[in-house]
Amino acid sequence: MLLCNLLRIPTVLVLDYEHAKTPPLVRPRWEIVPDSLPREGLHSSSRRLRHYRGIKEDVYAPDLNPDAAILTELGISPANVVITVRPPASEAHYHNPESELLLDAVMERLCGTAGVQAVLLPRNRQQEQTLRAAHPSWFANGKTIIPSKAVDGLNLLWFSDLAVSGGGTMNREAAALGVPVYSIFRGKTGAVDRKLQAEGRLTMVSTVEEVQSKIQLKRREKSKAVDSKPRAALQDIVDHIEDIIRIECSGCG
Repeated sequence: MLLCNLLRIPTVLVLDYEHAKTPPLVRPRWEIVPDSLPREGLHSSSRRLRHYRGIKEDVYAPDLNPDAAILTELGISPANVVITVRPPASEAHYHNPESELLLDAVMERLCGTAGVQAVLLPRNRQQEQTLRAAHPSWFANGKTIIPSKAVDGLNLLWFSDLAVSGGGTMNREAAALGVPVYSIFRGKTGAVDRKLQAEGRLTMVSTVEEVQSKIQLKRREKSKAVDSKPRAALQDIVDHIEDIIRIECSGCG
C-alpha cells in the first residue's frame, strides 16, 4: 500500500480488526469491512467504506474438502480428543503478555488430561524453539505434536474436537466451520469476536481460572458434511470490488 500510495494507485484493504494500527502513509483508499465493525477507528471516509455480511473466513470455508489422512500424517490417535492450539502472536503490536499465561495454563491442562492430544501450531520457528525449550514436558510421549511442515489449517480444524487460539484468523476459521473455539487473545477485543461470542460461536477465556471452567474437552460429531452453501461475504466483497473498479476507472473516485 505504501508503494501504491506513492504512485497514486488506488488501494483496497479488506480489514476485520478495527484496532490494528495503520501509519498514515500505508492507509488504504478504500476499506471493505464486516458489517459488525463500528465506524470509529476506520480510516476511509463513509463513501469509501464498504461493508460485507458475515466474516471474511466465510469466503473460503465452504470450499473445504475434508481429508482424514491428516490424522495419520500427524500421528494422531483416533481414540483421543484432538485439540488444535495456536499460540499468541507475541511479536504483534497488539500482543498482551497475559495471553502467554493463558497458553501455559491451557497446555498444562491438556497435557495433564488423559485421552487428549494437542496439535500446536507456532507462528514461526523462533516461537517453536522457545516453547520446546521452556516446556519439554508438553512434548513427552507424543502428547503434543508440532507438524514438521505446513498443513491445511482448515482441514486440521475440521478433524479437531475443539480449538484454542491466541486470536486471529484460526479462531474465526473454526467458527466458520462450526468447530468449538476458545480465544485466549488478551489484546483489545474486536467487534467480530464480540459478535461471534454473542452468537455462541466463540468463547472468550480471560483468566487462568476460566481455562478450567470454560474449556470443555469433549468430542464433537465429525461425520457430517461441511456446510458448502455459498455465504454472503464472498458475493458482497466481489460486488464491492467491481463497483470500486467502475468508480476509479470513471474518474469519479
